[in-house]
Amino acid sequence: QVQLLESGGGSVQAGGSLTLSCAISASRSARVCMGWARQGPENEREVLAVIANGGADYIDSVKGRFTISQDAAKETLVLQMNNLKSEDTAVYYCAAGCYGQASLSKIRFGYWGQGTQVIVSS
Repeated sequence: QVQLLESGGGSVQAGGSLTLSCAISASRSARVCMGWARQGPENEREVLAVIANGGADYIDSVKGRFTISQDAAKETLVLQMNNLKSEDTAVYYCAAGCYGQASLSKIRFGYWGQGTQVIVSS
């Protein structure tokens, strides 16, 4: 049974930082490619960062501010978020088992966590 459990969300002022963590219980194949997505108020869910094969990719709006990483066993996925902006307010989801096209706008995931709320106040 696959389980993804996010933690670390909360409220922060603009310019601040938060670190999200995701504890992952899944097969080795599902942990090859993992990522983070978010869904803000009145927005569709968007994948914002993916890590696979030792490399990472980000959407433009978070490049230079967010960093995705994982432990050696690929059982913990982390999203370090710095210089947060009000537009980063969203529910953030951990995901595993990617498939489909490689671009962040088209990639798909087979497994999702329940999400953790991030609120950035200006």
